[in-house]
Amino acid sequence: MSETAEPETYSYLGPAGTFTEAALKQVPAAAGKAWRPVNNVGEALDDVVAGRSVAAMIAIENSVEGGVSATQDALASIPNLRIVGEYLVPVNFVLVARPGTALADVRVINAHPVAYGQTHRWLDAHLPSHGHIPATSNVAAASALLESELADAAIAPPGITEHHDLTVLAENIGDNPNAVTRFVLVSRVAPLPAPTGSDKTSIIAELPDDTAGRLLEMLEQFATRGVNMSLLESRPIGDALGRYRFVIDLDGHILDERVADALLGLKRFSPNVIFLGSYPRADKLPITVIPRYDNDAFVDARDWLRGLIAGEDE
Repeated sequence: MSETAEPETYSYLGPAGTFTEAALKQVPAAAGKAWRPVNNVGEALDDVVAGRSVAAMIAIENSVEGGVSATQDALASIPNLRIVGEYLVPVNFVLVARPGTALADVRVINAHPVAYGQTHRWLDAHLPSHGHIPATSNVAAASALLESELADAAIAPPGITEHHDLTVLAENIGDNPNAVTRFVLVSRVAPLPAPTGSDKTSIIAELPDDTAGRLLEMLEQFATRGVNMSLLESRPIGDALGRYRFVIDLDGHILDERVADALLGLKRFSPNVIFLGSYPRADKLPITVIPRYDNDAFVDARDWLRGLIAGEDE
């Protein structure tokens, strides 16, 4: 008797109704498959490593708060993972409470730390003396109101009342109406997708030492090859004070000649380079490159050098 194959499963920060779930809804391959809600980034990536899930959707960057440190640190420490896609989700928030609660009754708020940081101006203006209880997710903050009375209200995504019997006390409380969170879909190492002309490459690199000018030397690997960086953030390595790794997003694909050449230079320079993946950009904006940095320019330069070595006429 043949064994029944387990269904494909995708992990995401749950429960249902989170911004992470909204990002996963954008993945065509995940439609109709099993979705597994988890409590944190570590659990999501462990699902992938252990084979419980084919991929995990995790937040990696926010337009207001910057990089998500838990995600960046996890990707730096867990081997054999690849980012296979990125997805953008507009972010706004509502303040919800148990039915019968008025805004004037709110003393303590349950909120995910990122959501709390993105609504502090509204909170300072309308609830200046409130207390804060951290939550594992925006939806968990709201559902906790129905499980205990430690908090009077919660910061949650719009539409939360579709999942829980709560009252909306205030809408559009986010400090930045243009806030966007960038999510990435992470799987085990897989074949690279073909370049699309609108791609991003993510890496993590360390400096060889703290000698003056080392950071400039690293950045020159990209600048001298016409490779733009759309993200550059430092994270402590943790083994000593002053030791940092850099999380970098590059415009382009590893199969683009300029990106490949830059990574070769970086590998010669850095004691530790982690390749996280090349994947299509969520905004689908084409990458523009001046002629001296396009693929033909690198191919022509290599052919010229080979000709010199072979003794051919120029």
